[in-house]
Amino acid sequence: MYNYIKGKVTLVKGNYIVLENNDIGYQIKTANPFKFETDTIITLWTYLHVREEIMDIYGFTTPEERDFFLQLISVKGLGPKGALAIIASDSIEKVIHAIKNSDTKYLQRFPGIGVKASQQIILDLHGKINFGEDKTSEDPKIGYITEALKAMGYRQNEIKSVTPIIEKNLDQPTATLIKIVLKSLSK
Repeated sequence: MYNYIKGKVTLVKGNYIVLENNDIGYQIKTANPFKFETDTIITLWTYLHVREEIMDIYGFTTPEERDFFLQLISVKGLGPKGALAIIASDSIEKVIHAIKNSDTKYLQRFPGIGVKASQQIILDLHGKINFGEDKTSEDPKIGYITEALKAMGYRQNEIKSVTPIIEKNLDQPTATLIKIVLKSLSK
């Protein structure tokens, strides 16, 4: 319902801030409320969570942070509080890296995340996270070749090792480039 709210921080509490906009104070739950100072103007990208008798607004410093939160709450059994705890505890990039590498031990560091929850996060989000990617994924040919290598069973670290070769030979036809990469991987 609300994409973002820009206003003045009037109150900071343990798990929320009050953001005043046009004489209305919005209580917004944030990952790290104490990073905001009162009487400062900020913009928060928001998510309105409605459930039975609850209407909570969650706020994020970037649209990417909000998008990651939305992906986390799509995980079976993980609610907004758990997702916010994950975002508050570490950088999004590290969490995404853990998900992509199926690192359940890393995910169990977060409050309320046990063995089953960490496995469910990986099961539900592995391969679905569509941001926080390397800059190289902007070229469609690189993405195509990367996906082809994954389909052939190559691991992420093997694919990363040949990324410079892919980038250096982008002028080659795709079939030729795949042959070059496969030859490099077989060494």
